[in-house]
Parts: sequence; C-alpha cells; structure tokens
Amino acid sequence: MAAPKLTATKLDRYKPVKNDEILTDSNGLSIRFRRSKDGSISKTWMYVYKDGTRSIYLTLGEYNSALPDFDCTLYRLPNGAHLTLEMARRAATEITDWRRRGVDPKQYVQAERDRAVAQSITAAKENAYRQASLEQEQLTVQDLFDVWIVDGVRRKDGNSSLKRLFETDVLPHVGTIALKLLTEHDLRTVLRAQVARGVNRTAVITRNSLRQMFTWARKRQPWRKLLVDGDPMDLIEIEKIVSPDYDLNNESDRVLSANEIAELWNIFRKSEHDYTSASNKRLAPQPLNKKTQCAIWIMLSTLCRVGEMTMAKWEHVDFSRKEWFIPKSNVKKNVAHLLVHLSPFALNQFHDLHKLTGHSDWCFPSRDQTEHMDLKSITKQIGDRQSMFKKERKKSKFVRKRQQDNTLVLAGGRQGPWSPHDLRRTGATMMQALGIPLDTIDRCQNHVIFGSKVRRHYLRHDYACEKREAWIKLGHELMRILGTSTGEN
Repeated sequence: MAAPKLTATKLDRYKPVKNDEILTDSNGLSIRFRRSKDGSISKTWMYVYKDGTRSIYLTLGEYNSALPDFDCTLYRLPNGAHLTLEMARRAATEITDWRRRGVDPKQYVQAERDRAVAQSITAAKENAYRQASLEQEQLTVQDLFDVWIVDGVRRKDGNSSLKRLFETDVLPHVGTIALKLLTEHDLRTVLRAQVARGVNRTAVITRNSLRQMFTWARKRQPWRKLLVDGDPMDLIEIEKIVSPDYDLNNESDRVLSANEIAELWNIFRKSEHDYTSASNKRLAPQPLNKKTQCAIWIMLSTLCRVGEMTMAKWEHVDFSRKEWFIPKSNVKKNVAHLLVHLSPFALNQFHDLHKLTGHSDWCFPSRDQTEHMDLKSITKQIGDRQSMFKKERKKSKFVRKRQQDNTLVLAGGRQGPWSPHDLRRTGATMMQALGIPLDTIDRCQNHVIFGSKVRRHYLRHDYACEKREAWIKLGHELMRILGTSTGEN
C-alpha cells in the first residue's frame, strides 16, 4: 500500500493553478479542486478504481477540516456530506475491503442508499399515520357537525334552521368534546336543558337530528372508528326526557268547524275595519298581515302544505288557466309535481295576494325580496295570536318584538289551538263530507298512493278531471259557509 501523500495543512493551503485539478492520496483516495466562475474553489473527495480498462469515480463528499470525527460508513453518508482527511481515508479503506470481497462499490453504495431512503420514507409515512391517528383521536363533535352539515344532510332551507338549532342548543354544550369521549349523558343534558325551557318539540327535533348525524357518521371513517363503543344516541330514550304531558306523536286531529271558519273570516274583517277606523293607529291592534290571511284561505281551499305555500313563485301561477303548479322540489320528500286547479274562491285569494307581492318573483317574498319568506313565518304568526295555549317562559328579545295576543283563538278556545297544517286536514275532511272519493282526496293532497307496484306501474290515469271537480266543490262550500259568492275579503 502506497504511503499517504496528503496532509490537512496541504489541503487547507493548496492553491490550484488550473480550474480543475486532482490530487491523489493512497488506497484509491483522491480529491478534486474545481474553480467556479465566481472564483470559489470546491474540494470533493473521490474514490477511483478500475473496472477492466475503465476508471470508475465514486464521489464521497466535500472536504472540511473543521468537523468533529464521526462514523462515516459510506452508504450512510448523505449526498453533499462533508469529510475530514481521516474520515475520507477510512471510507476509502472500507471501499477497498468491499472490492477484495468482490463487491462492486458503486452498485453497493447506491443499493444501500436506496434502502436507507426507502426506510426513511417508510418511517416518515408511519410517523404521518401516527400523527393522523392522533389528530383523529382528538376530533370533536364540532368537527363531525362541520362535515355532516356539508356532506350529510340537505334540507329545503339550505340547512339554515338546522345550523341555528345546533349553534344555539347543541354545540355550545358538547361541541368541544372529543367524539370518542362523548357519552349519552352529555347528549341527554342537551335535551333536558331544552325541555326545562319548555320546548319539548324542539327537544324531539334535536334528538332526531342528532340521530341522523350519528347514523351518517357510523358508516364513514374516521368517525366510525371513533364510535367504536357504539352510537350514544342509541341509548337516548326521549320519552323519559320530555315532559310527562307532552304528546310524542304530536298528531293533531284538529278540524275547524264551519262555524270556526266563518268566525275566522269575521275576525279578519273586523280587525281590518277596527284598525282602519282607529283614530290613533299606533295604539290600535294591528290585524294579521294581509299576505298571511291570503295564505290561510289558499291552504284551506287547495289542501297545500304551509311550506309549499311559502315557496310558491308567481311564474307557477297561471291566472288565465286557473292553475297553480307546485314543483316536486317544494313538496315534502319530493314526492311528485302537483298541478292545482284553482276554484273561484282560491283564484280570488291569489288575485288579492298578487296586488301585494306581484312585483316580486315570490308569492311570499322575504324582506329583501331575494327569496321566499322564512318557512316558519306563517306558523309563528298564527301561533303568536293564540298565546293562551303557550306555556309561560322567558321570552327572547326576538319573541318580545312579535305580536302576542289571542285574536285568532276560535270558539273561545274550547277546541284548542289550530295551526296551518290543520287547515289542510280541515279541507280534506270537508271534501270527504262532500262525497268526494278518498282516492281523489289523496291525490289532491299529493299523497303517496300505496298498493300493488304493478297497479302503480300500469294504472296511469292522472285524475285531473276528478281533482278539478273536487277543488271546485270545496271552493263553493267555503263560499257558502262565508256567505260570499266570490271569496272576496
């Protein structure tokens, strides 16, 4: 073995004459001096050996005399490593030993470096997986809601009421709880707080919405993994949470009698007259909004739902053909389109409504005219004027601004309160009393017709004439009850 030729002092002080010079040491070790355009000089360690007649140059790293000594096993050296003279000599000795054992240095180094890179990538992936798992373990109820409200549910109001419900009653209490730590007791506390406020119906709606959210989560990762102990909503027994006197079925059988229908008509006329003739309108009770009055009579005479009424557009009302088209996007569960024939009574209500909102695209526009009014607005207006049936509770600032009285209480309140949906039931009951077949009434209400799938597939009669006659009969009966020939207010 040739004696070493290089020293650290020589390497530090050497000034190459040419732009590219190589100095050899021993044992195949060399160092290349290369001058760049900016005048700086790089010093690169190389191991040079013969493969037949071909010279192979294996780059080891850059020279640096000011490094502490460390183990410089060649294949563990990163690209761009810095080596002192002694470290480079040990690397050269290691390579020479490989060659004596018949190992090609370049192939061996590349293979070992590839393996080291692969190990590094695997380790990075495992670390990322552990980190992701840790982050998933910390996912909260708020995180689940944020995903579910976008991907898991779509209500006709754009989920606005659902967001309002969760942001008011659910998330402030359990939003920050990690999903894997959430218990039935946490959710039961939310529902009991609502019942304590006297809003049993809201508690039931919250329970149903939570159940829908967790059912969605159980089918998807990472939420399913976090619910490994089960769905906490499965353990919620709502009948043990709501007030004992609350009807969980919430099935009203209220039907307005002919006398009550006439009483309601007279209430509207009297309140309008009293307000118009009042000397001080600031102190006089305001009558129910004229648009809402029209909505009440349209719902009663067409059997439509309050949501279908609220979302109606003028483009769907054909005065010349006396028809109102309700697209299935506005229908509960998107069952089917419905073409309503407007009786003279119903048509007159639409005429009155058009005088008030005909400038808008919507029959019942919002205040800014950009969309329809809130779906609950009509129901709230009717309920607020039957306040004797509401439980006493602290009113929010929004409730305090609404008119609260008993001006729409019918029959002295002996039959209980009435709601917009009761108008639909009342109209259907009146059709039944008029001898209209039940099949026709179902179709006027746009109900799903149950029965043999074969019958539904082949019997395609649309009952247009039968429905038209039913609506006209109902309109005439309403005009008889109200003592009017046109249905004019």
